[in-house]
Amino acid sequence: MGAITILAPVLVAAWPAFSAAVVAAATSLGYAMAKEMKHGLADERRQTKAVNSVQLQVPRSEVVTDQLGRDQTITVAREGVTVTFSRDARGKATLCVTGEGHSQAALQAMGEELSQRVVQRYVYQKIMNEIKTRQFLVVEEETDANHAIHLKVRHWES
Repeated sequence: MGAITILAPVLVAAWPAFSAAVVAAATSLGYAMAKEMKHGLADERRQTKAVNSVQLQVPRSEVVTDQLGRDQTITVAREGVTVTFSRDARGKATLCVTGEGHSQAALQAMGEELSQRVVQRYVYQKIMNEIKTRQFLVVEEETDANHAIHLKVRHWES
């Protein structure tokens, strides 16, 4: 599997952009929005003790959630599995995957897949905004079997 990475400067990573990335990624994987709210993480953890749960760190989360408040969460659900995104006291984005009848390994795999897709959608949104800001034109966009997004852009100099 090959990959091409484009690093774009991220000026402000606010909650609306992260929330939009979560919703887009979750929808593409069949999840539905459960709730978006402000409250303490202790409440969320108390509610999830009765079922299997896995805590995961979102890779490179400081880029994705730079301005996300430490008391904000967003929750999505699919087929008895609930995934809650939040930001811990150290500023790292975490997600808690819970579900009855699922093994820890299965929950971890679902959480990793969703977190990778969220980071991808967030970066995609930022790149598309930068492309428009710099007056480039997207001439082709493809998503391959590995869910990699390939963009071809053009810029005409005057």
